[in-house]
Amino acid sequence: MIQEEAYANALKEAGVKREEIQALGTTGYGRFLIGEHFKADLIQEEITVNSKGAVYLAGKQKGTATVLDIGGMDNKAISVIDGIPGMFTMGGICAGASGRFLEMTAKRLGVSITELGALAVKGKAENVKMNSYCIVFGIQSLVNSLAAGSAPEDVAAAACHSVAEQLFEQQLQEIDVKEPVIMVGGTSLIEGLPKAVEELLKVKVIVPDNAQYIGAVGAALLVSGFISK
Repeated sequence: MIQEEAYANALKEAGVKREEIQALGTTGYGRFLIGEHFKADLIQEEITVNSKGAVYLAGKQKGTATVLDIGGMDNKAISVIDGIPGMFTMGGICAGASGRFLEMTAKRLGVSITELGALAVKGKAENVKMNSYCIVFGIQSLVNSLAAGSAPEDVAAAACHSVAEQLFEQQLQEIDVKEPVIMVGGTSLIEGLPKAVEELLKVKVIVPDNAQYIGAVGAALLVSGFISK
């Protein structure tokens, strides 16, 4: 089964034997299916998991924080106090406000998703008119801009700024944004994206080490409470 293969590969990469696992937690869209299969000790939604993991990785476990996660399918903006989530929003109109749009942008530019961020940092978003409220129109804007001679770095910057702008307009108006602002998830590694969020919020955005593993880190922290002392 795919889940067994994935679990075996994860254990191998971590250098851990199956019998050494003291507790297991699952999160994300497949948490119930995977949790039932592995008889997980904890099955937890992403808001709680991401909040716990983000402040831990950023070393900001005490006091207020704001956690941002622009995912492949939806976006999360969470107000956190002492590692506990308070007010939050989940959303994103179409896939144009998500990591999927950035993935498609990278493909159109002929670069890998890991290269898109560095390219975007070199560009100027204001040089390109980008409409990604719908992913179809967003890609059309991207193609038209490239055909008109726009520089790839400007298109990359505009795509990052467009996604950040939608997060700002649709979700960050609904929560009390307080520093530190911590961005997590795989898209946080696309350097142009946290840079765009910084420009809109006018505050420093923290991207902690290993931010792409936020779900695993948060679930591990929470499930550790199930281990017998």
